[in-house]
Parts: sequence; structure tokens; C-alpha cells
Amino acid sequence: MQLKSCWIYTIGVFSVLLLISGIVLVLSNVFPLLTQSLVKKEVVLMNGTEAFEAWKDPPAPIYMQFYFFNLTNPLEVLDGERPAVLEIGPYTYREYRPMEQVDFQDNGTKVAAVNTKTYVFQRNMSRGPESELIRTVNIPAMTVMEQFKDRPLLANLISSYMRSSGEGLFSTHTVGELLWGYEDALLKALKTVQPNLDDVFGLFYKNNASNDGQYVFFTGQQNYKDFARVDTWNGNRTLSWWTSDECNMINGTNGASFHPVIAKNETLYMFSSDLCRSLYALYEEDVTVKGVPAYRFSPPSEVFANHTVNPANAGFCVPIGNCLGSGVLNVSPCKQGAPIIMSSPHFYQADEKYVQDVFGMRPQKEQHQTIIDIHPLTGIIVQAAKRLQVNVFIEKIPNFSETGNVRAVTLPVVYLNESALIDDASAAKLHKVIVQQNVVVNVPFMFIGLGIILGGVFMFLMCRQKVPESSAAERQPLLSS
Repeated sequence: MQLKSCWIYTIGVFSVLLLISGIVLVLSNVFPLLTQSLVKKEVVLMNGTEAFEAWKDPPAPIYMQFYFFNLTNPLEVLDGERPAVLEIGPYTYREYRPMEQVDFQDNGTKVAAVNTKTYVFQRNMSRGPESELIRTVNIPAMTVMEQFKDRPLLANLISSYMRSSGEGLFSTHTVGELLWGYEDALLKALKTVQPNLDDVFGLFYKNNASNDGQYVFFTGQQNYKDFARVDTWNGNRTLSWWTSDECNMINGTNGASFHPVIAKNETLYMFSSDLCRSLYALYEEDVTVKGVPAYRFSPPSEVFANHTVNPANAGFCVPIGNCLGSGVLNVSPCKQGAPIIMSSPHFYQADEKYVQDVFGMRPQKEQHQTIIDIHPLTGIIVQAAKRLQVNVFIEKIPNFSETGNVRAVTLPVVYLNESALIDDASAAKLHKVIVQQNVVVNVPFMFIGLGIILGGVFMFLMCRQKVPESSAAERQPLLSS
């Protein structure tokens, strides 16, 4: 009997210990921190790690889609009416972007590489062939006119040549020519007096099977938050195009990778050579992609806000004091002086003025927002869509009759959607990681559950113990009749 009671009390003690241990482990967050610590050590740019292999050659298929804006009323625009455009697309390309010339530096704490991008046309995913014609602003002509508008003599000579050769403010070219380049008659003529001038123009001329320069990244070996962070680009730690030190900073990664263990209150910084600047993204919502839970991050409107809304953006006013409205960025300083204005597609998050200035603009968050969906533990991007629009600022230039009576307007030319979706094999690996994470994180709750079960067993056994039988004398009545 005594041995049986001993076992019962032992069960009770174990149940209490398990309950206390489980509660302490939950409150101390030991197992989640242990999981995060293991991931931080594994996600490093080092030969042999899965993180390095995915960084070097992304397994997820990447597609670049182009949507052009065909100008439908060029003559009316020259007479001062509002431009009307019709979106045509997509023209889809499969993008390959391996890291090449990889060179580890500083005892493995940094790695240098170039990100070569190659685009292969996907006819079955496109609206039509690359030979389809698009009418839009004559960007080489507009660039030349802007650069010579304050030099009357040269402006008159160039204008005379443009009239004689039939060059105007607008031109028609194929999709392939607009993207990858064509020989421009005006540039070819100017090359006779400026031999170093390139007479080929294309929005992405020299961007196919090429790279945007050498990057040096931190590997994350010393600090997990430095994983894939850019140290230098083309040998520089800062830019030189903007008018403030803050705007010239190179911050964050190149947007293709992020550090592990990401919190919802984090600000994710990235550098975009397409935009010639750094930007950031904030948490927006929880999403699920192919069964993988993720945090959705997106650049807030403040990133491209006017300096009156976000004073930190004053440095993007070039020249100093020449500030545009919210939602657009003048990148002419880094585009050889071309009057290029970048924005989100259809002027999403831009001032209403830009939307109203062009007939055919219909900004929609779902289609035109840039998003990054990240698995918070590993930092792996499960889905992303970078959406940018190329616009050209056009205006009436007195010395060039080719501009007619055109109103000053930011005219959209094309917008791109560079997107990636995690492949099935990588998603399956992440599912295994999630299962392992859930098992480890729930160990304290298993302790608590087991403690409750043992506590129930203890109470049951205590109630089942027999009460000692009374003696015959004890069963006699206290008072006899």
C-alpha cells in the first residue's frame, strides 16, 4: 500500500515539474530563440550552404514583362491637347541572373560579384511578337532638344536637320527596337561632330547579357543582419547624382536577398541601380504562397513623396530646388541627361495631377504595387514583383518647332513587372523547415500538456484509493436503546 502511494505522489510531482518547466520555457522563449540561432548560422554566403547556392543562381524562375503605352493622338498632343495612351502588353521575357566572377574577400566576411542578366523572349506568354509597332515619344530627339534648348544657334541647326529628315517629337518603332536598341538618325548625324556619341538608342540597350557593375556584399558571417548587404557598388560606398548625403547613401541589399529572422516592425532597405537610389519597404500584411507563410513588405508612399511630405527626399530635387510632385523621380542625372522620370505603373501613389494629365491612366494597387513576400524565419523570398514605369518629360521648346504647342506633361512610355515565384522544390524544402520549426517551438507546450495529463492521472488515482474499513466497535451506535 505504501509503495502504491509512493508511485501516485511521484506522478503528482512529475506533473507539477512538467507544468512549471513548460511555463518557464514558454515565458523564456528558449526554443524559438534556439531555432533562430541555428538559422542565423546556416544562412551565410559561404561555399557549401544552400543560401549561397540560391544567391549565386536563383532557382525560382524570374520573368520580366513590359507593357507599352501606345500614343493614339499625336497630332492633337502637338496642338496642346491631353495625351491619350493605350496600354499594350505584356511582352514577356525569361530572366536569367546568375552571380558571376564571385570572389570572397576579407576572410570570408565579404564577397564580390557581378550580376549578369540575360533576357529570352517568351512568345507564348506575350501579347504578340517583338515586331509589333509602338508609337511613343521620340526619346533621343527629346533628349537632344532639352540639352540644346539654351543654345539658339545649335538648336536652330538641329531643328533644321530634324525637319529635313522627318524627325519629330513622336516616332514609331518595334517593341524589340524600343527595348534593345536601334540606330537613330539624329544621333548618327550628331556623331559626325561628336565621335564618342553612341548612335544606338534603346530603353534597355546594352542591358541584355550584361551587368550593372561589380558589387561587394557582406556574407553575414559576422552579423546575420548583414547577409547580402551591399558594401560597395562599382567601388563606391555612396552615389554622386543627388544633392544630399542621405539621398546618396547605398543602403541594404540589392533587393534579391534578405537576412533571416525578419520581424514585422523591421524596415528592409535595398539599393536599385534601375532607380539610381536606395529605398525601403515596410511590413504590410501576412500572406501565404504555395502553403508557405510569409510577410508582405512594400515601399510606402513616403519613399517617393515630395520633399514637402518627406523632407528627407529634398536631395532628389535636381538641380537643387527643382522638385517634382509626389510619386515620381527625375533620374536624368544618371541617364546621360535624358529627361527620364521614373514612377510606379499608371502613376500609382503619385499626385493626382500626373494621372489626370494623361488619358488612359488607371492606377490599381493589386496590379501596380511593388511587393516582396518573405518567409520570416529564413529570409527567403517566396514571391516578389518589382513594378516600375519609365516616363519622359515633354514640353514646348521655343527653338524647336517640332514640339509644336505641346503642353508640359510627364508622358508614360512603358512599365515593367519583374516577378518571381518560388519553385515547387524550394517550397517543399521550406515546408520541411516549417514542420521542424513547429515541432521545436511547441516542445514547451508538449511539456505543459503532458503535465496536465499526469496531473489528471494523479487526481484519478488519489480518488480511487480505498478508505480504510471501520472496526465492529466503531460501527456500534453511540446510544443503545
